[in-house]
Amino acid sequence: RAPMAGVLIPPQNFGLVEENLYRCGQPLELNFPFLEKLRLRKIIHLAPDPPPPEFVSWMSEQRVELVRLGGESGVLSAWKPVSEEVVVEGLQQILDPSSYPLLVMCNLGRHRTGTLIGCLRKLQHWSLTCVLEEYRRHASSK
Repeated sequence: RAPMAGVLIPPQNFGLVEENLYRCGQPLELNFPFLEKLRLRKIIHLAPDPPPPEFVSWMSEQRVELVRLGGESGVLSAWKPVSEEVVVEGLQQILDPSSYPLLVMCNLGRHRTGTLIGCLRKLQHWSLTCVLEEYRRHASSK
């Protein structure tokens, strides 16, 4: 069934990290109207494969900058942990106020995104228990 007109549907695993900083899994076309409401300036893409063409077209139409971390050089893969280099590059983007509103995403919005957000939380002096709890909330199967 097609969604009702005017209904906004967030991408899988969508979450607010803090004001104007969001996280999610790979959006589908039905999520684009929801994302438009966020008025994103930049998207950090942590997946090993390039985003789908329809998502790239949508970003271009919306004038959203795409930052692919690790995927071009083969640094990210489905079976390797996120490298320190990717985390540092991602944190530099997150800590740059000119990046906001900003979305951090990977295929499912779980492990790669969770790793980067967990590192941000440590920089924010969160306890490891709280960091891991937030990670588990997004990484567990839904």
